[in-house]
Amino acid sequence: MAPQIVPATNDAIVDAARLLRDGKLLSFPTETVYGLGGDATNDAAVARIFAAKARPRFNPLIVHIPGLTEAAALAIVDERARLAIERFWPRPLTLVLRRRRDSGVSLLASAGLDTLALRAPAHAVARELLRAAGRPVAAPSANRSGRVSPTTAHHVAMDFDNEIALILDGGPSPVGVESTVLDLTNANPVLLRPGGVTLEALHAVFDQIELPGSGESKPRSPGRLPSHYAPSLPVRLDATSARPGEALLAIGPHAPPGFAEVLWLSINDDLAEAAANLFAMLRRLDRPEFTGIAVMPIPEEGLGRAINDRLRRAAAPRT
Repeated sequence: MAPQIVPATNDAIVDAARLLRDGKLLSFPTETVYGLGGDATNDAAVARIFAAKARPRFNPLIVHIPGLTEAAALAIVDERARLAIERFWPRPLTLVLRRRRDSGVSLLASAGLDTLALRAPAHAVARELLRAAGRPVAAPSANRSGRVSPTTAHHVAMDFDNEIALILDGGPSPVGVESTVLDLTNANPVLLRPGGVTLEALHAVFDQIELPGSGESKPRSPGRLPSHYAPSLPVRLDATSARPGEALLAIGPHAPPGFAEVLWLSINDDLAEAAANLFAMLRRLDRPEFTGIAVMPIPEEGLGRAINDRLRRAAAPRT
């Protein structure tokens, strides 16, 4: 039985906050994608998130909070972290920081690491829910692990049955790709995942930003598994011509001929529009009448980095 979808009224948000405090799971909108939320201080609730998603337990969760005050209670907020928070929160930027021993956040949420991934979402419904709940909320994307992330309440209902208590419907997620993840536990900031805050915007604050090494024994943030965000059909990148039976995700005014169906991420080469459409359009083309999903080349700049990161993981060999 699919979970109930409830419009995100004030009364519904109050009820949802009570469910979170009672250890239940629910889905709520953020500006990036819909999250699958549980009380981050409740070991059983966090375990239920991993079980509902069939998510590997070495893959840490992002903990959602209202802002700086809550971050300082959970993690070590140094001068760099404070600068990033003041500049970018609430926006789609997750910061990986050293956790405080007395944070109260379940160790399972951080996969046993000595760090926490923290973010303050910008979506009004998410912010109201966090304030009403009065505690940090662990919330990965509300989809089965490795599958395409949800950007509407309907997408969430397609993936879950009775594992979650309800879905707060706040309309489509306007950004459409997950948050940028920046690790501030090293000498230089490390960009673990490109996302809704661009690398160019981060460089306005931090001169040196490193990319992660290839030898991670454990992911330090979500979205680091090689195969992720994947539809059931194979995904082919940088397509300039059609193969039999393929559907196409196009960008720009001209698409190669011969595809079984074409959806435009953005006909105007608008990367923000393309990011907002990405996951919903991957879902729309993930149908058995097609042999695969081809994607036209996406510029590796601005939000294009986040789009390409998700597409490379969607196209990676399945594990």
